[in-house]
Amino acid sequence: MSVDNLDDGEEMLEGLLAAGPPCAPDELPRLIAAHAARAGLYDAVIYLADLQKATLRPLRGDLEVGACPDGQLGIDATLAGRAFRDAEPIEAPQCTKDDASTEEADDLPEAGYNELWVPLLDGAERLGVLRVTVRARDDAALRRASRLASLTSLFIVSKRARGDNYARLVRAHRMSLAAEVQWTLMPVPALATPEVSICGVLEPAYEVGGDAFDFALAGPIAHLSIFDAMGHDLSSSLIASIAMGSSRNNRRRGAGLIEISDAIDDAVGAQYDQTRFVTGVLGGLDTRTGELTWINRGHPSPLLIRRARSVIELECPPTPPMGVGLDATPTLCRDQLEPGDRLLLYTDGIIEARDPDGELFGLDRFTDFIIRSESASLSAPETLRRLMRAVLQHHDDELRDDATVLLAEWHPPAGDDSSIPMMPA
Repeated sequence: MSVDNLDDGEEMLEGLLAAGPPCAPDELPRLIAAHAARAGLYDAVIYLADLQKATLRPLRGDLEVGACPDGQLGIDATLAGRAFRDAEPIEAPQCTKDDASTEEADDLPEAGYNELWVPLLDGAERLGVLRVTVRARDDAALRRASRLASLTSLFIVSKRARGDNYARLVRAHRMSLAAEVQWTLMPVPALATPEVSICGVLEPAYEVGGDAFDFALAGPIAHLSIFDAMGHDLSSSLIASIAMGSSRNNRRRGAGLIEISDAIDDAVGAQYDQTRFVTGVLGGLDTRTGELTWINRGHPSPLLIRRARSVIELECPPTPPMGVGLDATPTLCRDQLEPGDRLLLYTDGIIEARDPDGELFGLDRFTDFIIRSESASLSAPETLRRLMRAVLQHHDDELRDDATVLLAEWHPPAGDDSSIPMMPA
């Protein structure tokens, strides 16, 4: 790589670092394209994944309310989608100058150019892809494109909550008020560290009412929770929101799992006079030792997928759901994970989804899907993306109940020190 190319790449990044933070969200696509071209990355276009991870939609500044962006691409059937699915850059076959869509084509060589699709990632969260065209196929161009994609991802994450166009772009359908409330409180869909990968999905994305999941890291402990509120209406969404808020509030002040569930029971019961309830599983995974500490409040038991071939249903005496005020003390249960185990928390909407003939999606089909995905070395986020598409297809895209899955995979580096304190009871 020449010094000139190095200087071009450094100038691009320096310019974006200076101009990016203060720019308005709608100005980001233009800013990225302008600075990228100065480093030989032409025709840069940001594509963001829609809420259900079915399509990639071009981000081009202002988007009219209700408009469907031109040029969207399918995630399951395009090179761009492959870059998104695999979280790896993809090079398209060589194109000619006539294929270029911007004035930068005048600067491209007569022999053609190469198109690169680079994933936009925020840790384990897949935001979309970045498309650029380059004059030469070499490592230097790919390195510059990858650095540009990394910086673009940071800008997207920092700006997406500051305007409405991001939310408009990633929505393929109109969203209900209950779903709007629910999504506002949801965590990022995925995170990963050297010890653990965690991700969650929920459907129907635009009508979800009572399901929710939550996760967070606090030192070596990965906090995991899933909730299923009674009903499927705005009140269900509010109950799930109370459960999540109470859980976070008490967790962050150091409360243990039993105390957290009791606080949720009190909060929901006080708000709805013990006429509505929420089921749930709350747990903590010690990411160094693999010890899982958990309680069950009237919810389906967690599952362990071990060595991509066996399914273990974890056992813990269930306690009545939260909100009914029966004053029953949950049992604190402990299980030991093995490296590579995949832990599944789910709501009954997953296994109870029925096809037009009334056949259930079922627990066996659910676990078999996860096992086959693990055998195919699919990442946790891609596994859940494909699972939800299979569930929706089974149900003709019309779920009658919320369907939610939270997946945590424990993969500690070899030689880790395991002497970590237990999760508080």
